[in-house]
Amino acid sequence: MANDTGRLAALPATAAWRHLGLRAGFEIAHFATNARDGGTRLWGNSLIMEDGVGYAVTYSVSVDENWKTREATIETRTEQSTLTTRLLRDEGGTWTVDGRARPDLAGCTDVDLEASVVTNTLPIHRLVGNSGVHAVRAVYVRSDCTVDVLDQTYDIPAIDSTRFHCAYTAPQFGFAADLYYDETGLILDYPGLALRDVGA
Repeated sequence: MANDTGRLAALPATAAWRHLGLRAGFEIAHFATNARDGGTRLWGNSLIMEDGVGYAVTYSVSVDENWKTREATIETRTEQSTLTTRLLRDEGGTWTVDGRARPDLAGCTDVDLEASVVTNTLPIHRLVGNSGVHAVRAVYVRSDCTVDVLDQTYDIPAIDSTRFHCAYTAPQFGFAADLYYDETGLILDYPGLALRDVGA
């Protein structure tokens, strides 16, 4: 369980969510920590039906011991096409997308996938234990594999229970909501988007 220092419990091997509201479908993610360097890899799939269009997104994200993204690979499959993009972030914070430098992504520490709720755990793992409002710049990967910057804020509470919530905003989308997390820092309830299947 989480404790009064804000330390999170260990991630499960697997977690699942049901998409709801804006889209229908489900997401399954897997987690593994590298004992040598403390980094974590998360990978999974989202199967989505949105506005009458079905698509599948497969992703793999690796973070360092401080939960800053090292690399990510995202593939989107539809009836008509398969799109893939790969992101790399070096130790100096420079990003490349499909091998091309992207200076506009400078200052981004996370990747945020439009088709996934699991990536909302990345800043939580880095910021928990440091309560207050934090500005987060994320590399935002849309379902069509286009890449932009997404400025966000997370209002991190003092963690003293097994479940908690934080106020989240994404001003570019005019979006604000309370995101609910379990003791491992994974989303339980993303209002209007997804619910965790806690039985999985």
